[in-house]
Amino acid sequence: MSGRNGLWLVAAVAILLAPGLLLGALVAATIASSSLAGATACATSGFSELLSPFTGGGDAAFTGGGDAMPSAALEADPAAAAKLTVSTLIDGEVVEFTGVQLSNAAHILGAGRAAGLVSRDQIIGVMTAIGESTLRVLDHGDAAGPDSRGLFQQRDNGAWGSYADRMDPQVSAGNFFSALLAVTERAALTPSEAAHRVQGNADPQHYTKYWPAAVAVSETISGRITSLGAGAIVSVGAAAGSASGCGPGSAAAALGTGGAGVSTSVSPSGWASPGSGGLTDTFGNRFHPTELEWRMHNGIDLAAGGCGGQIWAAQAGTVVEAAPDSSGNGTIRIDHGAGVVTKYLHMEADGYLVGVGATVAAGQQIGVTGTSGQSTGCHLHFEVLVEGSRVDPLLFLAERGVGY
Repeated sequence: MSGRNGLWLVAAVAILLAPGLLLGALVAATIASSSLAGATACATSGFSELLSPFTGGGDAAFTGGGDAMPSAALEADPAAAAKLTVSTLIDGEVVEFTGVQLSNAAHILGAGRAAGLVSRDQIIGVMTAIGESTLRVLDHGDAAGPDSRGLFQQRDNGAWGSYADRMDPQVSAGNFFSALLAVTERAALTPSEAAHRVQGNADPQHYTKYWPAAVAVSETISGRITSLGAGAIVSVGAAAGSASGCGPGSAAAALGTGGAGVSTSVSPSGWASPGSGGLTDTFGNRFHPTELEWRMHNGIDLAAGGCGGQIWAAQAGTVVEAAPDSSGNGTIRIDHGAGVVTKYLHMEADGYLVGVGATVAAGQQIGVTGTSGQSTGCHLHFEVLVEGSRVDPLLFLAERGVGY
């Protein structure tokens, strides 16, 4: 074979092999990138920004000072509120408020509005009633106060009116707020401390754990975002050494929180980040890491705290799907009204914190970060649909004050 012919043969073989070599390189790079992203999500799960559940991103909601504190009172119709459902967390347990409970909450907001109080004071009333009666008009007391009655468990000592007054949601709430108005320094107190000044509970911080739930209830039934703290805010981490978790590096373990509550802040437009941590993939055409073909990536991928991290509702809405899709991707879908829907993927079977029909608040934790379905590592896949068409979540959120 002549030297020239040999060169032509080598060139021809190289041309034939080039597409296969390129494809192999792309596959290797994609898998390596996805694995690195998953490893990074696990390794950095303890470094996401944590915000106080009482501040929503600032001290104003906690102390009553600063421009972030909403001054406008909330308003809700008791009959309309009774038709809703609010799903939230209290001390790590999923709790639902429905029917008469939400109607009673609306009466509390109404009494606070009638007293000329601001939204923070109104929600203090809802928080107190959750802590005392779970928003039910109780016709019994407890060991500490056998004569306590009603939403606020008011005593039969003449300070709270007649038996009928204590059993009436609107009247008993009005009496509570009259006493709260006398706490002139309440703006400088935590919500629980302000409630304690009225109720005289043995523990001044007794009501603290009910504040996020009170915000979720009040915002949902009034249709208003207060920026006083997101709804359910308790960390649920994957157990160390679990099949889907990152072992000791799970979000809760890395932080040493032992399940302490954390939250995401809500923008003035009522939108929140669906997950913390880095952006690991963007919206657009890409080589799929598990299907090994070029296809559209319909959302964005976020580390979301890594394995066992928190997934938050991007806006208030109603859960319309909470189950694995046909490809095994654990999925939550929320309808926000006005043709806007958001989707959250890759939760494990035990990673759902809400069910179909639940009403959620912006920033409320709805799930736990996992790696189910078409996934190569723990992360959150997040989508936004407008009138049924998928849009770039990064641009959509940026327009609403949420950036990465």
